[in-house]
Amino acid sequence: MKTWHQLALWADELRAIGSNGLKFVKNPYDKANYQRVRRIAAEIFALIDGRAPETVERLLVRSLDHYTPMVMGDALVINDVGAMLLIQRADSELWAAPGGAFDVGETAAEGAVRECYEETGWQVEPVALIGIYDSRVVGTLVGQHVYHLSFLCRPLSSTPDPPPHALETLDIGWFPEDATPPLDVGHRVWVPNAFRHWRGEISQPFFDTESPASRPTPTPKAERGRTIDG
Repeated sequence: MKTWHQLALWADELRAIGSNGLKFVKNPYDKANYQRVRRIAAEIFALIDGRAPETVERLLVRSLDHYTPMVMGDALVINDVGAMLLIQRADSELWAAPGGAFDVGETAAEGAVRECYEETGWQVEPVALIGIYDSRVVGTLVGQHVYHLSFLCRPLSSTPDPPPHALETLDIGWFPEDATPPLDVGHRVWVPNAFRHWRGEISQPFFDTESPASRPTPTPKAERGRTIDG
């Protein structure tokens, strides 16, 4: 990789850290630090293309006004006896596969693995892409358009570490397919698909080919059973 390209990627990661930090900052000291991180990103970009850091920073902030769908992912972890790792979410009290939003600078699979470790303490590795799900189709109750990437994973150890982000979960457990607890919206679609993928009944990842506006509104039962191979 060329040096300027690597510098640009690092600068973009710093930009994301600064911008994400400013969204959740609670005190003026942290706010100043995140603003400085974003300024450093602009200064690195300026070294690459020759424009003044002030100009680059204005362009960077303005570019954040162009929103694309948020990309999130889940680790669908199934062990050797066919039980899936699930968490009980602190916000909805429903159960779900561990996952969350990806960070700039990591691959989608790395993001799913990281989220799993942060929420459960389990070290896992990705095995296959189960599907790419559109939040508008699976009924995810968020205020923006989201793409959910689901990865079939397997555990790498027999015991977990203490989860770094334990406050995000009320409980953690392993469940066979016929005894899953009440699942959160969206997970009601990709959890069954993960079991089907694990058993070898489907081999291709799921993806949506039509927007909700171009298709008849499905019943919840029909939506839960929909897969790429019908």
